[in-house]
Amino acid sequence: MFRLVTLNLNGIRSAATKGFEAWAEGVAADCMGVQEVKAQAADVAGRFESVAGLSGHFHFADKKGYSGVGLYTRKKPSAVIAGIGNPEFDAEGRYVEARYDNARRKLSIISCYFPSGSSGEERQQAKFRFLALMAPHLVKLKAEREFILVGDVNIAHKEIDLKNWKSNQKNSGFLPEERAWMTTLLDGIGLVDVFRTLNPHPEQYTWWSNRGQAWAKNVGWRLDYHLATPATAAKARREHIYLEQRFSDHAPLVIDYDFTL
Repeated sequence: MFRLVTLNLNGIRSAATKGFEAWAEGVAADCMGVQEVKAQAADVAGRFESVAGLSGHFHFADKKGYSGVGLYTRKKPSAVIAGIGNPEFDAEGRYVEARYDNARRKLSIISCYFPSGSSGEERQQAKFRFLALMAPHLVKLKAEREFILVGDVNIAHKEIDLKNWKSNQKNSGFLPEERAWMTTLLDGIGLVDVFRTLNPHPEQYTWWSNRGQAWAKNVGWRLDYHLATPATAAKARREHIYLEQRFSDHAPLVIDYDFTL
């Protein structure tokens, strides 16, 4: 089995103070995608270069304390790609891809942090620009190789994916344009929302606002995904949203796949 985890850390140093590293030891992942590292190379050096026996590969933001993604891997990749070749978003540290290529297959594991548009119209427009870039990027990748993209997509796709969908239809993360983009990704491009193939049940959330009593009342959103090419998605066997401890405002999403690297 190949155990793949995704978790928005909301700061790796903050998550570490809440027990993230000990939990990572116990979950025994083969690969773990993390987002919102909120650190630079100097902060990671000698401290977070490896976690739970996994080696880290990162794409940091230029701006201190902002964004940044990582992939922790047990097996050394044949190549690591940081960024999507776009200066605006590569400066924000949003994409890192580990490639595992051999005679049998070409497989990529990607950790990606999609922009949030919740702070205002300027960032919402940036989010739309990012979506417009990512769709063709993933189409091209799908034509060349198998992949699993994990990360904080900052979109709840359907009504089942957030508690208060009626009151959020004009809010970033549940806008019609964002949801349509996700529908095109799944139904048009042919990627698979792996969690939903395994768990069709309501009230399955991965993020809760720090406002009010969202966590206590489970007023959440499902913003964190495994998005995979069909043949790889078909090998998914078990899913688990880890809720026993909180390292961040997001919960870890763990999925086991019936293959080995």
